[in-house]
Amino acid sequence: MSLPPLETTDLSIVADAAHAVSPWVALAYLAAGVLFILALRGLSSPATSQRGNRFGMAGMLIAVVTTLVTHDVASLPEILGAIALGGGIGWIIARRIAMTAMPQLVAAFHSLVGLAAVLVAVAAFLNPGAFGILGMDGNILAVSRVEMALGAAIGAITFSGSVIAFAKLNGNMSGTPILLPGRHAINLGTLLAIIAGTAIYALSNDAGAGEGWLFWAIIAAAFAIGFLLIIPIGGADMPVVVSMLNSYSGWAAAAMGFTLHNTAMIVTGALVGSSGAILSYIMCRAMNRSFLSVIAGGFGAETAIGGEAREARPYKSGSAEDAAYMLEQAEKVIIIPGYGMAVAQAQHALREMADKLKERGVEVKYAIHPVAGRMPGHMNVLLAEAQVPYDEVFELEDINSEFAQVDVAFIIGANDVVNPAAKTDKSSPIYGMPVFDVDKAKQVFFIKRSMGGVGYAGVDNDVFYMEQTMMLLADAKKMVDDIVKALD
Repeated sequence: MSLPPLETTDLSIVADAAHAVSPWVALAYLAAGVLFILALRGLSSPATSQRGNRFGMAGMLIAVVTTLVTHDVASLPEILGAIALGGGIGWIIARRIAMTAMPQLVAAFHSLVGLAAVLVAVAAFLNPGAFGILGMDGNILAVSRVEMALGAAIGAITFSGSVIAFAKLNGNMSGTPILLPGRHAINLGTLLAIIAGTAIYALSNDAGAGEGWLFWAIIAAAFAIGFLLIIPIGGADMPVVVSMLNSYSGWAAAAMGFTLHNTAMIVTGALVGSSGAILSYIMCRAMNRSFLSVIAGGFGAETAIGGEAREARPYKSGSAEDAAYMLEQAEKVIIIPGYGMAVAQAQHALREMADKLKERGVEVKYAIHPVAGRMPGHMNVLLAEAQVPYDEVFELEDINSEFAQVDVAFIIGANDVVNPAAKTDKSSPIYGMPVFDVDKAKQVFFIKRSMGGVGYAGVDNDVFYMEQTMMLLADAKKMVDDIVKALD
């Protein structure tokens, strides 16, 4: 048995292997992993989210510095230049992006993570000696081929799926589901082709001119299925899509961590992948969706988007002055924000209204549904940007029992998350979805632009027509501004 030719063996790999077993390197990566776990713990609550971000930043700093010190893959000026360029672009985008556009920004960043995984896999395929993944026969190791193919495939799915999600969220593409004939069969066939291609590529004797074309075919099929999975999904179902794409990006990073022999990347990717999957499961329960149908793609496609009300029914409408008078007479008010608030950018006016009510001795709370908005935590982010106190914001399960004692339920831009049909109508597409019990409130104010449309599920909302409901038909920000003026 002979060793591979010297020219195929990068000497830096030997040094990297020595560093990899260093207890100091292992300790540094362990510290980074612990900080990432603390970051996830902190991000689970708005009150601790800033601390969680700091933990995450510290963990990433340790991981990056440790990798730079122990790996001689490029010159330090090149690496620092790349970090400065990427960091500068990220800083500028973060400063300029509106909080209402945060979901599409997250989708765009997910696409970059997926593309990075694909590029790393391609680099390993083109220059396997530099990555230390060559066997004694001069071909890429079978286990490394599996890692590369899976990382590239998941990364490609993440990239193309995130591009479609961005287009739907940003309005560049219709949010209406695009239903291809036989889409489930196409998706399943493409997925099976990717799995079979990966197996054949891993077991082949030649990683280059012979069976190497399979690697490129796997990537092409993965790019295609990413589009096919997200195109049939309606724009209003994006919260689950965004969280699922977040999970995909983590698994792609973890797979490439094995190829790079980087423990921190494996741990970080696994944390992101598992937490994203758990969050997706929670979101599916909140939307009464099947977790498997999310992975398969096209869930929710059978329901209409923004359909018309089923029948003309009598309702009561009111003015800002009417709402202001009744609000200041209340003892307790619960505000339920939704995507309409985000579109109208009404969060600052809403906080100003709440402040004025609190000055008059009114107790004000905010109720956040898990799928309100276009991504997980969207409403929490908007309220935090408007400096709404964290202790006034509650999740569905923590506040739902209070509606029976509340004087006013103030709904701004939400719809299906307050629809009682989810509890009473077994034929409704949202049946079984947990919703706020606003029908138990003494008075309901419902802000929406008009009575012409309904929520993403395409079903009418009985709350519009309840005896205690007053419809405030106007742009959300204008209506809240008018209420604030009336309170003055």
